[in-house]
Amino acid sequence: MLVEMNELTIVVIANPADRSLAHLERLPDSARITVGLTAETHWDAAAEADLVVCSGTSRAVLQQLWPRFRRLKWIHAMAAGLDGLLFPELADSDIPLTCSRGVFARSLGEFAVAGMLFFAKDLRRLVRQQGAGLWDPFDIEELNGQVLGIAGYGSIGRAAAERARPFGMKIHALRRNPGRSQGDGLVDRQFGPEHLDELLSTSDYLLVASPLTPETRGMIGGRELGLMKPSAVLVNLGRGPVVDEAALIDALKSRRIRGAVLDVFDQEPLPAGHAFYELDNVLLSPHSADHTGTWMDDAMSFFIGNFERWMAGQPLLAVADKKAGY
Repeated sequence: MLVEMNELTIVVIANPADRSLAHLERLPDSARITVGLTAETHWDAAAEADLVVCSGTSRAVLQQLWPRFRRLKWIHAMAAGLDGLLFPELADSDIPLTCSRGVFARSLGEFAVAGMLFFAKDLRRLVRQQGAGLWDPFDIEELNGQVLGIAGYGSIGRAAAERARPFGMKIHALRRNPGRSQGDGLVDRQFGPEHLDELLSTSDYLLVASPLTPETRGMIGGRELGLMKPSAVLVNLGRGPVVDEAALIDALKSRRIRGAVLDVFDQEPLPAGHAFYELDNVLLSPHSADHTGTWMDDAMSFFIGNFERWMAGQPLLAVADKKAGY
């Protein structure tokens, strides 16, 4: 069924100064578009809104506007994660919710490999020795033959696997529905959630790429970290609270695991004086592992492509399972 574009109203919950919003010029000239960060900006337009475009942290504004929506047909989140957006009324509604799932996977997959190489080649030691003018040869490791365990084998996990395979790494993947990876030539072993312990104990590098849901919050805690090899490295590119931060700090300080590569945290920005800043076995990124020069343009282009599908009556891409939370 084609969407009638006459009097199409689009609410965009975003900073009007965001340069990526220039892509909105690609939408039909006849569309009425409001842009702003507050509910007041969209109060009048909400009653006629057909489509809402918002960030993944627009929950408060969306909730304020929710009672005003009368003919809403689709909500699109510019973010990939939905833990900062979902609320009960939205989750229970029949309105489709799409997101930017997969848009940022390529750069995150590269970062996962960079983090593993950082530890395998002990790049911190190289930089330290160079700065000290010290010539002190030492042995390094190969990624070849090492096991990359992936907790949350979605778009990010698969992108990491695609990039790790050419290094000769073995891929062990865990996902809620392992059957979705049947026939995936990248995966050597597949695990369901009930086999998390086995994934942990067999991984040399553990990539945590799970979305944040009630089921995954604190999924990697003290007990789970204790199952990992002392030589193992944890890489978290999903959501901070999936890993118990206090337990991870304890494991890193006591050297129960070799190290961690972290792009996401319980509190962001990470406060001054936080333990992660002081640990020499942590590689820390300020949640910018996917911040390429075009990352928001890429997300907006994905939305525009989905909009064109919607207008043509074609199935939307990246439709979220609102009950599952991703």
